[in-house]
Amino acid sequence: MQLDYVILGVLTLRRLSGYDLRRWMAGPGRFIGYDVQLPQIYRKLARLVEDGKVTFDIDPREGRPDAKVYRLTEEGRQAFLAWARSPFEPSPRPRDPEFTLRFVFAGQVSPEIALDIVNTELAYRVAQRPAVPSLPFPDKYEPQIPELDEVWIEEVHTMAHERGYSHGASYIAWLELVKARLERRLGVR
Repeated sequence: MQLDYVILGVLTLRRLSGYDLRRWMAGPGRFIGYDVQLPQIYRKLARLVEDGKVTFDIDPREGRPDAKVYRLTEEGRQAFLAWARSPFEPSPRPRDPEFTLRFVFAGQVSPEIALDIVNTELAYRVAQRPAVPSLPFPDKYEPQIPELDEVWIEEVHTMAHERGYSHGASYIAWLELVKARLERRLGVR
């Protein structure tokens, strides 16, 4: 279902062929973290046409095959806006592309929607964050092969957990910065 909204979200910006959608996803849109191949895009476009959310015009191309250039229908616009205005539910997986997808495409509708998405994500991540990084086995390690050094095991696991903790802390800091920017734009505080 996410691909529907990636496509609808991009088509709110401009009319594109399936090939151009793929090029956008592999280029400027790659930061969203949602990568699909051309056959998936064409299958989804066909389904969106069938569902009445997207239509296309034939764009004659000299020396190349004609291209279908897709655009939203009124039904597609309404479906996109309903999704954009629907409540956002954060994923338990911290690097899931759902937040970025919702923030970029639903957030482009209005700063209020963007702020609501950021507030929801921020509250979820803050509640999820431990006070300090924890180890996978807080008690004593019991290496099961002789090549493992118990002291080194604890050290390497600590470093790995600190990496994850620092990514989480950095993400929360970014969410707080975005929230402040959106609040300034909206004159909130």
